[in-house]
Amino acid sequence: MAKNCKTDLKACGINHIAIMCKNMATTVHFYRDILGFPLVKTLEIPADVPRVGGMQHFFFDTGGLALLAFMWFPETPAPAPGIATAPVGGGFSAPGSMNHLAINVEEELLEAYRQRLLDHGIEVSPIINHDDSRVSVSPEVNETTYVRSIYFTDPDGIRLELAAWVRELGPQEALTHPCEIDTRPITSFVSE
Repeated sequence: MAKNCKTDLKACGINHIAIMCKNMATTVHFYRDILGFPLVKTLEIPADVPRVGGMQHFFFDTGGLALLAFMWFPETPAPAPGIATAPVGGGFSAPGSMNHLAINVEEELLEAYRQRLLDHGIEVSPIINHDDSRVSVSPEVNETTYVRSIYFTDPDGIRLELAAWVRELGPQEALTHPCEIDTRPITSFVSE
C-alpha cells in the first residue's frame, strides 16, 4: 500500500482523516450515494465498552486508498461553526481546527461534479480559478492558475472542496516567508 513515498519521513500521503458526524446514515448517504465514494470499512464498538461504547467508525475511499473516515458517538458536543470549521461561506476557523477538506479530482469532470451536487439540491460555489494574482483568484483560467475548485458543505456543515490541479508546481511556488507573529490576544493560561 505504501507507494510514491516522496518525503524525508517516507510518508506516502494521507492514510485517512477522521471527522466527527452527528448522523452516520446521513453521512453515508452523502459521501457514498451523492459523492460516489465507496464505503470500504465499517466498525461499531459494543455499547457496553466503557468510554467509546456504541461508537461507529466508517471509512470511504476518496481514491487511491486516501480514506475519509467518520466517527459517530451516541453523545458528542454541539457543532461549532466558525471555531471548529470554517463558516459555510468560507473564511477562517480556530488554530488546530479543520478549515476545509479538499479532495483531488480531474479538471475535465469539475463542471459535471458541480452539476451533480446542484441536482441533489446542494448549494455549491461556481468554479473558482486559484491563481497567483493579488487576490489569488480570477474569473478566467490564466497562465498563473494552479488549481480550479468548487466549494460546498456536507450535512454536518463541514466545508468541502473538489480541487483539480491544472499545472505542476515548482520550487519557485513556495517562497513566501511564514508569519512568525501570533496576533491573538492571550485570554487564558496566564498565571497571576
